[in-house]
Amino acid sequence: MDISTLIDSLHPLEIKVLTTLGLRQSGTALGSEQLAGAAELEASQLSMAVEWLLAKSLITVQTETVTPIVSLTKIGEEYYQTASPIERVLAAAREATGTGKRLTIPDLQSQGGLDASDVSKAVGRLKKEGVVLIIQGGCIETTGRPSPTVEALRTLLGDMHDSPKELKSFTEAHRQIIEDFAVKRGNAKEPFRVDERVARSFILSPDGVGAAAQLLTQGVAEEVSQLTPDLLKDGSWRHTRLRKYTISLRPPRIGTGKKHPYREFLDTVKTKLVSMGFQEMRGALVETEFWDMDALFMPQFHPARDIHDVYFVKEPSHTTAMDEPFLSRVAKVHENGAETGSTGWGYSFDVHRAKRLVLRSQGTAVSARRLAASPQIPGKYFSIARCFRYDQVDATHATDFFQVEGIVLGEDINFRTLLGLLNLFAREVAQAKEVKFLPAYFPFTEPSVEMHVRHPRLGWMELGGAGLFRSEVTLPLGVTVPVIA
Repeated sequence: MDISTLIDSLHPLEIKVLTTLGLRQSGTALGSEQLAGAAELEASQLSMAVEWLLAKSLITVQTETVTPIVSLTKIGEEYYQTASPIERVLAAAREATGTGKRLTIPDLQSQGGLDASDVSKAVGRLKKEGVVLIIQGGCIETTGRPSPTVEALRTLLGDMHDSPKELKSFTEAHRQIIEDFAVKRGNAKEPFRVDERVARSFILSPDGVGAAAQLLTQGVAEEVSQLTPDLLKDGSWRHTRLRKYTISLRPPRIGTGKKHPYREFLDTVKTKLVSMGFQEMRGALVETEFWDMDALFMPQFHPARDIHDVYFVKEPSHTTAMDEPFLSRVAKVHENGAETGSTGWGYSFDVHRAKRLVLRSQGTAVSARRLAASPQIPGKYFSIARCFRYDQVDATHATDFFQVEGIVLGEDINFRTLLGLLNLFAREVAQAKEVKFLPAYFPFTEPSVEMHVRHPRLGWMELGGAGLFRSEVTLPLGVTVPVIA
């Protein structure tokens, strides 16, 4: 593209930047702030013009410096006005020591309204500095020493209250405190934020020098970007410079939608299992305790059925009807083993509790319903079931998860069949090179096994549990052939 054609394609903002740089002595670079002031452009306008000119190779970046800038977050401003958790913990400990009162970590949480994580972090740091001691009974008392962290934190909060500061302006000790109390991924509740400020300076490229010289020589004619009725009516459009549009430029990139990586992984697992001859099972997210646990021979006093591990539905809390004859059969198995050859659990089965509604806590509930619905024999079934269990939400844990569940039933099914199928699953789905099996225990299978695979970086890791369904599970549901799960 020749210079004249290139100049005709320039936007007015680009022309301002080029002529501003062209008026400077050859080879003189201007920083972003200097350039914006000289060209009388807003920061956003300068940013657009600079990116366009860089794409057209009319300017180049002379220097680029990255400066870490420290500022207070909203939490930091609150700490400046009141006090940080570590300051509050130390003040409470000193007061308790002075008055002879007993102070424990639960006392700090209840009296100060602090989160358990904040208290734990503060006490741990003060203990490491030798400022507090944990004595008999879990009580906290001070040693009389000052806390370098508390003093430095208060100083830093005051220094940055008015305006952000460059990280390099602080001492090494203060930089360490900033790093310890700065916002990080997965921990946004911190007083400091460290951002990178990028400063660049620009000069004209050889092509830019020629374009700027021609612009300064011939001047900049007034440009019209839109034809109006008036221009057409009086014919002045013939003598007006119309802005040219470069239709060869690439259009803005459009980010097309795509599957979430986890959803894509689940679909891959489903495809693999279907290719192995499995049929998909589906079930409701809200289940009764009967199908979620009772039908799987989990006793009603099992700790996994506690309120801390299962989400109970508030309204309605119970179902009105239950499937028979499965309810009566399962109740007898729990009480005395019935016709299974087992002695059962030896307690009085609570039918009302079996009707209680819960969010499905395990995918095996889908398998139980499938067994009660006259499955094909022989048959292979799988489900990718969304399950819910109580957990502390953080970067790697949530209250819901997907569980891959599968059952195979037939006259010739045995434990060797299970191990072969698990080995195939590990190699096909997990792409594992090494597999090993360890003994395990589950209430509804016997024998039971855990499958472990070797990860190239993480080493051995558990991939899942399996086993042969106990007769206490299969017979009450009307299945008389072996079933592996």
